[in-house]
Amino acid sequence: MSESRTTAEFFFDPLCPWAWMTSRWMLEVEKVRPVDVSWKVMSLAVLNENRLDELPEEYREMLETKAWGPVRVVIAAQQLHGDEVVGKLYTALGTRFHNNGEGPTREAIVGALTDVGLPGDLADYADKDTYDTELRASHKEGIDKVGQDVGTPVIAVPGADGDEVAFFGPVVTPTPRGEAAARLWDGTLLVASTPGFYEIKRTRTAAPSFE
Repeated sequence: MSESRTTAEFFFDPLCPWAWMTSRWMLEVEKVRPVDVSWKVMSLAVLNENRLDELPEEYREMLETKAWGPVRVVIAAQQLHGDEVVGKLYTALGTRFHNNGEGPTREAIVGALTDVGLPGDLADYADKDTYDTELRASHKEGIDKVGQDVGTPVIAVPGADGDEVAFFGPVVTPTPRGEAAARLWDGTLLVASTPGFYEIKRTRTAAPSFE
């Protein structure tokens, strides 16, 4: 009998380089463990909209000027073309934003849409609130699983006892590959499913390495 597969929900904001690193790890996990990823959006802009005054000026400016557009385009693509386009579009956006260093420009967004065969004019939704209700609902679905004191990504997966296990992260660079990806997945599930476990953390000493 083939091994039954588990669906892991992955909530991301395409702007975040650390979420991008984790998402590439999840693609590795799909290869080495019986896991299928379901891609869903969350929003750093929504997460921080009521605490902008508490944030460093540079980060606040990024949220106000760059954070809404990409995630609005992804949710518009999902609403108009189905769930199956979300992961593909995220890969195309992340490759251009992060690996290629293009950043979240309109040109990069149009290019990513074209890369996956979606209409380039979906980029117009970057400046529209047409699907903000759906965006906020998807964000709430993810953040409600872990609480407000985290960021992106959020991962949720059925645990061994059937109860959902959800967590922020892991934050890692470079992306673990092969058996290293499998070990990290197994270990993450082990600690995240431990009752009363909340946090492991250490200071980041390296920037994301987009290998």
